[in-house]
Amino acid sequence: MSFANSSLAIWAIALLATAGVIVRPFKWPEAIWAVAGAALLVVAGLMPPRAALGAVGKGSDVYLFLAGMMLLSEVARREGLFDWLAAHAVRAARGSTRRLFFLVYGVGVAVTAILSNDATAVVLTPAVFAATSKARVDPLPFLFICALVANAASFVLPISNPANLVVYDGRMPALPIWLAHFFVPSLFAIATTFFALRWAERRRLGTECSAAVDTPSLSSSGRIAFAGIAATALVLLAVSAFDVALGLPTAIMGIATFAIVLMFERKAPWPVLKHVSWSILPLVAGLFVLVEAVARTGAIAQLSRVLQASAAHSQTVTAAAAGGTVALAANLINNLPAGLVASAALAHAPQRVIDSVLIGVDLGPNLSVTGSLATILWLAAIRREGEDVNFWRFLKVGALVMPPALVAALAARLFIC
Repeated sequence: MSFANSSLAIWAIALLATAGVIVRPFKWPEAIWAVAGAALLVVAGLMPPRAALGAVGKGSDVYLFLAGMMLLSEVARREGLFDWLAAHAVRAARGSTRRLFFLVYGVGVAVTAILSNDATAVVLTPAVFAATSKARVDPLPFLFICALVANAASFVLPISNPANLVVYDGRMPALPIWLAHFFVPSLFAIATTFFALRWAERRRLGTECSAAVDTPSLSSSGRIAFAGIAATALVLLAVSAFDVALGLPTAIMGIATFAIVLMFERKAPWPVLKHVSWSILPLVAGLFVLVEAVARTGAIAQLSRVLQASAAHSQTVTAAAAGGTVALAANLINNLPAGLVASAALAHAPQRVIDSVLIGVDLGPNLSVTGSLATILWLAAIRREGEDVNFWRFLKVGALVMPPALVAALAARLFIC
């Protein structure tokens, strides 16, 4: 097969696999389509097995990070930590759905900034569902907070999104430089997302909620789970200051918390392990393989040359266009693969272009439910609670929320910072 024909075949398989992840034909899990696409590339001889394994290996830090966070979340859920937090949130709202909305959003910002957007999806979502159940209100406006703030606040700090590490390819700016570049754009993104989402869900937030809830006591195991999550946040802040990869520390903290709770209660591990959404890991691995295959067609090298030529003419226009383009692309191929593509294409790009692309990678996925790993994790979390949001339902909200937040954040980076 000629190079041109093999390139066309790679693109066709990658696009079909991505479409499968987005549409979920036959309601099969997203991971099936990503893994099937990756396997087909290898079986058809379009990608050497060694190259595919190398692509899978590139995601090792992401797999460790997700495994640790999912273990923490499941332990906390089973030990009643989310129910305890939910009861306190409902009492603090004092019967106002708008006040409850503000409280949940504020907590979401804090969790995302300190623990990452994936943590917001897997840790905060069950707590919010429990809170809305106790408050007897429609859960969807509050569940949307978990999905959207997870991306809107994901460039407050370098550790707020694993995609940040991917875009900068391990060469993260020092924390003072990061804050100088991204703190104000983050504020714009967070505030714009808040007001846009509240307006989009205004009809569901006009009712009162129940404030008469009993506050359950937190068991000793629940306190251990809470301490594990708090300790994980501190560890992640500490290791990020020394430019250490986040995956292994997160996995260690998740496993340690899991093990301590099991030893304290003298329980078998299987009831917890079987409820963790392990299918997320092969999904991510499949996406890494698809991107590596596309890179081998030469498309990324061509994109890099286009960016360099455009930036030489106008950095501001190039930065804005690149940020907007990658924001849309993240919804077509997921923001982790988009970040990998961008990282390779931005090797010699100006800093403002790189920063604008990072904003697009982080914030763009708020348009669709498959735009980021965090929203896919969120979708898995709400399905476990008996809720579901299809592609079009999420897009209806995302189309109102993402574009103004993206414009505000990019404008802040290009004209204020």
